[in-house]
Amino acid sequence: MELRAELPDELPTENTSLTRGLLLFAVIPTVLGAAHHIDHIIRGNHVGWPITPHVNAFTFSLAIYPLLGISLYLTLTRRVEAKYWAGFFAFSAGMLAYFHVSPWAIEPPRDVMGPYANPLFGSLAFAIVLALIASVVVGSLYAATLWYQHRD
Repeated sequence: MELRAELPDELPTENTSLTRGLLLFAVIPTVLGAAHHIDHIIRGNHVGWPITPHVNAFTFSLAIYPLLGISLYLTLTRRVEAKYWAGFFAFSAGMLAYFHVSPWAIEPPRDVMGPYANPLFGSLAFAIVLALIASVVVGSLYAATLWYQHRD
């Protein structure tokens, strides 16, 4: 069964501001986020529970997956709309930028690229981080545009 056939052109929300396209903006950062979490494990730094016994930012960052699941459930049951997603993505972008590229970064670029002996792999790992940040920024802008177009 094809997923595209199962999804309506517009999701069942109160103001019908959410489209199938917005789901794509949830899937792309989820895949990039999973790739980044796997990268943490491969390079072995900034890793926390459940991989190691230490609770740290890595541990808390795993909360994004159940939050995304709850958000998708709320969307499909008509409880949230584009305004919610604009805020969700904007908050996510802010957190990602703060933790990875701000002057106060917990995991700055050198910590992402440095552990790799091959600079190409380090650059690829950091490109994933940048793509993740960009995807949630674009998702936030897209959701904000939908919200603005369908505001009451």
